[in-house]
Amino acid sequence: MKENSAKKKTTGMGVRVCALAGASAVALAAMVAAASAVTMEDLANDAKTTGDVVSNGLGWHAQRYSPSNQITPENINRLVPAWAFSFGGEKMRGQETQPLVSDGIMYVTGSYSRVFAIDTKTGHRIWEYSARLPEGLLTCCDVINRGAALFGDKVYFMTLDAKVVALDKKTGKVVWSKEIDDPTAGFTATAAPLIVPSKAHGPLIVTGVSGSEFGIVGRVEARKVDNGELVWTRPTIEGNVGTLNGKETTMTGKKNETWPGDMWKTGGGAPWLGGTYDDETKTIFMGVGNPGPWNSYVRPGDNKWGCSRIAIDPETGNIKWGYQTTPHDGWDYDGTNEVISFEMDGKKVAATADRNGFFYVLDREDGKFISAAPFVEKISWAKGIDEKGRPIFDPAFRPGDPAKSADGKKGSAVFVVPSFLGGKNWMPMAYSPDTQLFYIPSNEWGMDLWNEPITYKRGAAYLGAGFTIKPIFDDHIGSLKAMDPKTGKIVWQVNNKAPLWGGVLTTAGGLVFYGTPEGMLKALDAKSGKELWSFNTGSGIVGSPITWEQDGEQYVSVVSGWGGAVPLWGGEVAKSTQGIPQGAMTWTFKLLKDVASK
Repeated sequence: MKENSAKKKTTGMGVRVCALAGASAVALAAMVAAASAVTMEDLANDAKTTGDVVSNGLGWHAQRYSPSNQITPENINRLVPAWAFSFGGEKMRGQETQPLVSDGIMYVTGSYSRVFAIDTKTGHRIWEYSARLPEGLLTCCDVINRGAALFGDKVYFMTLDAKVVALDKKTGKVVWSKEIDDPTAGFTATAAPLIVPSKAHGPLIVTGVSGSEFGIVGRVEARKVDNGELVWTRPTIEGNVGTLNGKETTMTGKKNETWPGDMWKTGGGAPWLGGTYDDETKTIFMGVGNPGPWNSYVRPGDNKWGCSRIAIDPETGNIKWGYQTTPHDGWDYDGTNEVISFEMDGKKVAATADRNGFFYVLDREDGKFISAAPFVEKISWAKGIDEKGRPIFDPAFRPGDPAKSADGKKGSAVFVVPSFLGGKNWMPMAYSPDTQLFYIPSNEWGMDLWNEPITYKRGAAYLGAGFTIKPIFDDHIGSLKAMDPKTGKIVWQVNNKAPLWGGVLTTAGGLVFYGTPEGMLKALDAKSGKELWSFNTGSGIVGSPITWEQDGEQYVSVVSGWGGAVPLWGGEVAKSTQGIPQGAMTWTFKLLKDVASK
């Protein structure tokens, strides 16, 4: 991803508590006081329960499937707004978050590293926390935040200045705050943290970092949930050494096995999206970002573990296995996209839809390759994936070496598909065990790409490349696709004029929910893709919808607020989103009750 400097000075106000008068304030206070602690059992059962949403992805496996079935294709025409909550203020930038719900309280993060606690019955704000951010942050793809984590009596989230923060669930006050790394070197953090069990250490909060475009070295960290004490670290680029309980442990890979010289010291590989957890194999799955710099000629070799999925032991932080989707990446095809655990033909498998345009199925016990299929059209960088799971590169679509150009300043340009923003970027897909289909928010675009000379300088962009993104179809860029993981076939697709940049939700009611940059929250028939319902939220949707039940009724929520990478780096395709107003609203819907006939 491209990095841009957030020049605006942002001064947080700390905690602001909602001031309601009389009975309303008393009722809110009682509800907050009665809120129970979120347990490891709650997290383990999140995908099965309907009364709450206590983890990013609606469960450790991140299938984004809800067993709630009150809202169906037959009655969804009665889905209406129950309430809407405005984040307020001037900080109306991209809202790439997923809400959490527990004991009648919604916890949702916002741009500029904010957290809100909201009464799910009324939409009233209970408290708000706003981080105090320094000037000149080197942030990628807008000042977004992708969500929080819940455990015990705390809300956990990460901030743009590379901190992980624990807040008191009831008050929003800071319990502890830990710096992950130095933001002036390019480190930042935007993902939702992951809470996992550990026999040796107790509950752990697992986090990654952003910043590959500044030559940082990516790493995954695990901390104790009660005080933020660091338990282990795992660098994601070979040659770097991990830690456990403050002491050095194993090296990631073998130094210089796939990286030349000292390039591994500035190798990128940021796991910037966060991870998932497989409780059956007791494994943390993390996606690893692009190697640095983009100019692949200065780092010959596979450059492990850039553009990969890695499996980590939560007890030690050691890597169990790794699978590299784009070895020797030359296109910024980050491998950070989510790993979703599911069952296929009685086997424990996992699926991931990569930026490079291919959908992969892996054995989640050992990472062995099972299959790969394209989920976007006109892929050109590779001719396919071989029987070992390695891409069959097409040399004609790797940008040229600037060192061999006439002026030594710019290598030969290529037009390659997909663009660096990917066949699928951060926006999470969903899987339905009912239809046995994955629902993938994808984009059809390419890019002019060329390499340039580059040297590392701390805190400066470390790219060595230039680009221009262009559409490849006249009538659409975005496309929501239903894919059969057994066959690799697209069952149905629904195209969208502008790029899709938000997550997907599917339910036992036979529905698929997703949002568009045009501001529409839509519901489709999960089997056919037929559009059944839509609602205009007033701003582009780049967040992820959820559903839960309360007082016998099923609710659906999504955060609306246009922003993210597309308007910043989209080039020609950004024209499809011109004029979309920014916003910052949480919309919540429920079924309109039948009116008794007279």
